[in-house]
Amino acid sequence: MPVDAGGGPDDRLTPVLRPVRAGNGFEEALEQILQVVRLGLVPGGERLPAERDLAERLGISRVTLREVLKVLQEQGLVESRRGRYGGTFVLPRTDAGGEDELRRRIAEVDIEDVLRFREVLEVGAAGLCAAHGLTEEQAGRLREALARTEDAPLADYRRLDTMLHLTLAELCGSPSLTAQYAAVRATVNDLLDCIPLLVRNLEHSQRQHAALVEAVLDGDADGAREMMREHCAGTAALLRGFLA
Repeated sequence: MPVDAGGGPDDRLTPVLRPVRAGNGFEEALEQILQVVRLGLVPGGERLPAERDLAERLGISRVTLREVLKVLQEQGLVESRRGRYGGTFVLPRTDAGGEDELRRRIAEVDIEDVLRFREVLEVGAAGLCAAHGLTEEQAGRLREALARTEDAPLADYRRLDTMLHLTLAELCGSPSLTAQYAAVRATVNDLLDCIPLLVRNLEHSQRQHAALVEAVLDGDADGAREMMREHCAGTAALLRGFLA
């Protein structure tokens, strides 16, 4: 079966997968599935949704989808398995690649631009969620995403942290913002992979997460925006310190 995000099969993919526009079906489908992999929405060793489901969600033919999956396989990101329990499986990510890989990533990314754009999107999403309010079902999704980060083993923390932030972006009610956030978060995750996980920082982040979710659920838009701004600033400080 497809992976379950806690809110139904494949719910974790909803913020990223959407019908592509005519004319660039292959390219846009490749971009979206790459985001799924880079964001860790389907962890290494887990199976992507069935071809029919993926093709329907992306609005492309299965022939085009297979061309996309072939590229991902050639890049060593997925593998195809046959048989009753077969399908397309995400391969576990390898080590960041040391100093050479770190320098390559830094050279290709405008860190300040990424961090500022991320802050604008995240602060806006937090404020919208608090100002407009969430349904009981939406509030439950946000609480569960927070709980998953609290219980996360260190190795899974960044993936589940990503899911919390993506959930908040999705719940703000703007598909355009959600899509832009998914893209910028994939780049942020690439940068985070270049720096160590610091337990003290994660504990601080968790306190901020809890305060942020509380502000959103209380309808405190100013408090939600301020807490998200502070949270983004903490991540930005770490990335600048290690990478700038």
